[in-house]
Amino acid sequence: MDFRVKHPEQQAVEMARKQLRVPHSEIAAAHVAKLSVDARHGKPVLVYTVAVRLKNEGAELALAGSAPCIAIAQPVEFAPKLGGSALAHRPVVCGLGPAGLFAALALARQGYRPIVLERGPALPERVAAVEHFSATGQLNPQANIQFGEGGAGTFSDGKLTTRINDELCGFVTQTLLEHGAPAEIGYKQKPHVGTDLLRGIILSIRKEAEQLGATVHFNTQLTGLVQRNGRLVGVKTNRGDFSCDALILAVGHSARDTFLQLMDDGLSMECKPFSVGFRAEHLQSEIEKSLYHQAAGHPALPRGEYQLSHHVGERCVYTFCMCPGGHVVASASEEGRTLTNGMSYHARDGANANAAVVVGVDGRDFSGDPRKAIAFQRELERAAYLAGGGDYQAPAQTMGSFLEGSAKLDLKRVQPTYDRGVQAADLGSLLPQELSDTLRVGLRAFERKLKGYTAPDAVLTGLETRTSSPVRLVRGEDLQCQALPGLYPCGEGAGYAGGIMSAAVDGLRCAKALMERNLPSES
Repeated sequence: MDFRVKHPEQQAVEMARKQLRVPHSEIAAAHVAKLSVDARHGKPVLVYTVAVRLKNEGAELALAGSAPCIAIAQPVEFAPKLGGSALAHRPVVCGLGPAGLFAALALARQGYRPIVLERGPALPERVAAVEHFSATGQLNPQANIQFGEGGAGTFSDGKLTTRINDELCGFVTQTLLEHGAPAEIGYKQKPHVGTDLLRGIILSIRKEAEQLGATVHFNTQLTGLVQRNGRLVGVKTNRGDFSCDALILAVGHSARDTFLQLMDDGLSMECKPFSVGFRAEHLQSEIEKSLYHQAAGHPALPRGEYQLSHHVGERCVYTFCMCPGGHVVASASEEGRTLTNGMSYHARDGANANAAVVVGVDGRDFSGDPRKAIAFQRELERAAYLAGGGDYQAPAQTMGSFLEGSAKLDLKRVQPTYDRGVQAADLGSLLPQELSDTLRVGLRAFERKLKGYTAPDAVLTGLETRTSSPVRLVRGEDLQCQALPGLYPCGEGAGYAGGIMSAAVDGLRCAKALMERNLPSES
């Protein structure tokens, strides 16, 4: 698309109409369905996919396949076949992040009236707790960036990109649109909502579930499972017990106390790969110069994003959760431990770009022991807390310092955005030597892929430890826990998703599996 065009969307729609060779009078509607940017060859090109609906459905079918670029698209529906015997009790959903939220919504829409347990508070109270922690350093372990209505994704960029290829992604997108998400998430190549808009959407979805019969209990933490004759018959919480014969467990990747409790209760968990590292901040304008070259700053282009990776032996260094125009935020959920995450608002209008730069670890690093994997995360977060001087300030250093192996924070163009403040420290010394050295090799490789990435004044803030859950609660093909029928491990915490979209889809899958096995409770 020529950037001199004032209204490229309109021109793309008109070009699509000409490609179809259909008169205006036969078109019911036409709009941009997908927009991507191809910047691989030095000059960015806008690539449009246009959705056209004809007044005559038969004519649409006749056009299918008439040219390589023409295809028929059908709306995605979520209509599970209900079956089996009736549940003895209302199903329980534990966790109100994306997985739990969409599982609860799906169950409520089909008349199952789920009981939803969330260890943290409702969103307004949670936002107040996060803001209080950011301002004072007084942490509420049950109300923070990790715990509370909406899950960890609420305080993020609200990215909806995913590597999974599941038709339910379209259902999730449509649901978000129905509840107030901006229309652009339906067509942009890398859709995002932004933490500011995502909060209202989460509240709207939860209220729909409640109106359809769901009951939500906030500040209610799972403390154990009740089993009888090898089957689930109830759950224990800090606010009493609930009888249930079907539980969707969607507790999120930071529910370490829950993981340990479940292992103590005899459930088998295994290590799964995760990654550790730090947040890298660059000027957003410099990232866009490297991506878009002379076209940088053109209003038709989206904020510049990148995704980089490099294999070093058997490990991989990669960027994760890149937030254009965003902020690095204090994300602790346990006292005396510091960790980072990235966040941006819908406008993405901050001066800095930030992304996690991390290196992978897996069960081989922990002798296959999931308890050791959890302990490893905690040890790194404790080391970061001490290196930051306490009070949840974060250790930080400039890129040049890290590559040299020193401990300097020589601030120039890039100013750190971490909300609790930073202290100069040697981030490399906080990680095992092999991981630090591997990260340095990876960063130098990134420079060859994206010019300016290792700018000496880029800021690194640590540590990033919760890219995903360190453990997986094993489930079978029917999505139930193999050791405890009636338990459906779900989402990021159980080790089956990574990000808002895949977690929401996994919540729908688990709800579907439950409904296809059981009819609603008659009580």
